[in-house]
Order: sequence, then structure tokens, then C-alpha cells
Amino acid sequence: MTDQISDSKTYVKPPADALRSTLTPEQYAVTQQCGTEPPFRNAYWDNHDAGLYVDVVTGEPLFASVHKFDSGTGWPSFTRPVAPNVTEHEDRSYGMRRVEVKSKHGDSHLGHLFPDGPQEEGGLRYCINSASLRFIPLAELEPQGYGEYVSLFGEGPSHG
Repeated sequence: MTDQISDSKTYVKPPADALRSTLTPEQYAVTQQCGTEPPFRNAYWDNHDAGLYVDVVTGEPLFASVHKFDSGTGWPSFTRPVAPNVTEHEDRSYGMRRVEVKSKHGDSHLGHLFPDGPQEEGGLRYCINSASLRFIPLAELEPQGYGEYVSLFGEGPSHG
């Protein structure tokens, strides 16, 4: 069973020069150059507030706090995405074989997918860089145009 919400909005990746002027150097390095931020020294590894995590580049919805768990790694970890806006790619960098996770529309590097997540939640761990995310608190979902995601938090009418 999945609780992904079908997302029909259009998300567009801005040109590289616009990204360089709107993203921080770390956000640019992570999302556009497949960088990795340091563990335990990033914005959301220890965030426990209710809300939605979206691509910092396009705003496309990616993960919800209801699927976040403490993996002990120092990066935000999730058991599943909230919408079909996450793609998986083989990553053989650094002599390893991993699954890279990117945003569907922005092609932003988000992090990696590992098979060591909570077994009761499907066993997956989406290990994500905070620098690739923008957090929208639950109270701001409607005003910022993400109202269809409120139902994930057990509030408001059920959508989709």
C-alpha cells in the first residue's frame, strides 16, 4: 500500500545561472554537482516538526515528516517519497555501487537509497541531503500551494 499523492503540477528547473544566484554554494554543490553535506551539521537531520520537504530547486514535493525516521546517520532519512517525483539511478562513484536519488523534474541530486530502513515500513532508507530540500511546516502547506498534502498528517479532508 502506498500513500503517495498524484502530483499534477508542473515543476521547471531554472537555468544554471539563475540557480547560482538563488542557491547557496552548498545547495548548488549538492543538487547540481552531486555533492554531500556533512552529517549532523545540516538543517534537517534532527528536525521533528510536521511538514513537507520539497526540492530546493523546483519546489516539487518529495518527502513528508510522517515518513521521516532517525537513522543515526546524521542526514534526514525517510521510508518513502510522498509523490512520484523521485527517480533512482545507478551510482558507481567512489568505487561503490549505490542507488542515487534525484528529483524527477529538477534532476537535483538528493542523496541515496539504501535497503537498511525500518523493516515494518518496507525496509528502505532514503538518505537525503538537507541542502537539496526546503521544509514547509504543516501550517504553511495550504498558503504555499501544497494543500493536497495536509491529509498525510491526519488533518482536513482526504485528498487523492
